[in-house]
Amino acid sequence: MKFMSALFTAGILAATVSCNNTPEEKKQPEITVPVVKITQADWGNIEGTPVHLYTLTNQKGTTVTITNYGGIVTSFVTKDKQGVASSIVVGFDSLAPYLQSPPYFGAIIGRYGNRIGNAKFSIGKQGYTLAANNGKNHLHGGIKGFDKVIWQAAPLEDSIASLTLSYLSKDGEEGYPGNLQVTVKYTLTDDDELAIAYDATTDKPTPVNLTNHSYFNLTGDTKETILNHKLQISADAYTPVDNTLIPTGEIRAVKGTPFDFTSPQTIGSRMDSVPGGYDHNWVLNRTGAGLQKIASVSDSVSGRELEVSTTEPGLQFYTGNFLDGKFINHTGTKVNLHTALTLETQHYPDSPNKKNFPTTILQPGEKYHTETVYKVSLTK
Repeated sequence: MKFMSALFTAGILAATVSCNNTPEEKKQPEITVPVVKITQADWGNIEGTPVHLYTLTNQKGTTVTITNYGGIVTSFVTKDKQGVASSIVVGFDSLAPYLQSPPYFGAIIGRYGNRIGNAKFSIGKQGYTLAANNGKNHLHGGIKGFDKVIWQAAPLEDSIASLTLSYLSKDGEEGYPGNLQVTVKYTLTDDDELAIAYDATTDKPTPVNLTNHSYFNLTGDTKETILNHKLQISADAYTPVDNTLIPTGEIRAVKGTPFDFTSPQTIGSRMDSVPGGYDHNWVLNRTGAGLQKIASVSDSVSGRELEVSTTEPGLQFYTGNFLDGKFINHTGTKVNLHTALTLETQHYPDSPNKKNFPTTILQPGEKYHTETVYKVSLTK
């Protein structure tokens, strides 16, 4: 496939032939120029290795941009109820901010999304020690997790645009056992769905818990907080945490607590009752192994709604409690406290150390496969 970004832009949807509408003349047939569904642009380099930015476009003009550095979703541009287009994910216009160790904006997280207590775990009688990069705990794959590596990219323009990213995490990388071959496929559908499929295989037993860490603000501008967004999560229980955000092992009912989002609730309405804000895992109400809608969040100002479907058993909802204004969004505004949220589909935190949690250990000969879909629409 040849990329034609010099000839077309992702926003070109159609061109028509004009004619004089006289009674004697018949209208000329409309000529449609096909959408260029995926383009590639140079985006710098890291230690001599090229970094690229890929733009996926659907028939509605919605775009998603992804870089092969960290598999980062740098923008997800949709129209609001006024027809104004803006990105619903926090991101930056150049590679440089992502090299400053930002808090995982838009990135693929692995090998293990979320925390592992005391940066240690065992498989059978064999113990493993990981980097303690979050106090005494291990967070999001370590010092150089999947968010900080350059992935091999394979763009595909067929009926819809997709981008497949591949990475080999070698045995011993960040302390994890086994050579882990990973692929992550991003697809933008004409229904404004960003579908993400994760696949992995290993040659030794190893924990695997892959997710995406996009920060959402449905207003399209981090001048606004997410505290007035309304959230619903299909979960009757969550996993309480200690003061270092490691699950205690208890699975507790949400009923009667600020963690009850079984019906739509304004995020900020009860957050004062949660010290530090929300940064917890919800135990999803699953009815089968396939994709299932498990959460939705909406914003009355923009009219946007985001639906989340997944095959995963857990959802980490985080309200940007550590955002401090250090970074500037696409819009030129600071990314301050509570100006973005994450909805990370995953297995539970610290599962390798919690026997009552669903296992995250991938065995040789097994295939890891999970799917998540983020769908944007306008509320009626």
